[in-house]
Amino acid sequence: MSLHDDAALVLKGYEGQEELRQTYLDHLAAHPDGMWKACADGHITASALVVDAERGRVLLTLHRKLRMWLQMGGHCEPDDATLAVAALREATEESGIAGLALLPGGPVRLDRHLTPCAWHLDVQYAAIAPPGAVEAISDESLDLRWFAYDEVPDVADESVVRLVAATRARL
Repeated sequence: MSLHDDAALVLKGYEGQEELRQTYLDHLAAHPDGMWKACADGHITASALVVDAERGRVLLTLHRKLRMWLQMGGHCEPDDATLAVAALREATEESGIAGLALLPGGPVRLDRHLTPCAWHLDVQYAAIAPPGAVEAISDESLDLRWFAYDEVPDVADESVVRLVAATRARL
């Protein structure tokens, strides 16, 4: 199965955000290249909020280009077999944490936002950090920092706040 087909299946099974979910499905139907950065009309991306549930906190990255505190995530790559694999790869690469595990139940939220390259149709997962996890800054990040759940609204935009709330509801 192709990544495009996997994304369509994941989105068909996703419950909630019906109008936005349909926008994503319509995008995939209209764009055979809709998974890739080269698709100028926008593309599906995968992200994951890294969570330390035992300590009630999330790890955010200060994005090098956007200069905003965000969850880990980005463009899908040809080696990604599934959206979940892409989200976990991005979270691992950008956090430097080995042993992350996606929260069961599929994506937590969808978020469509305009970036300097194109519209991102982001499929957002949550990844649980193992006990004692130590982060390491990647070249895509200016900083990495753990924030208590209630600190996130002070540093991040509404999309991240909504992702944290949806993740906490699933935990």
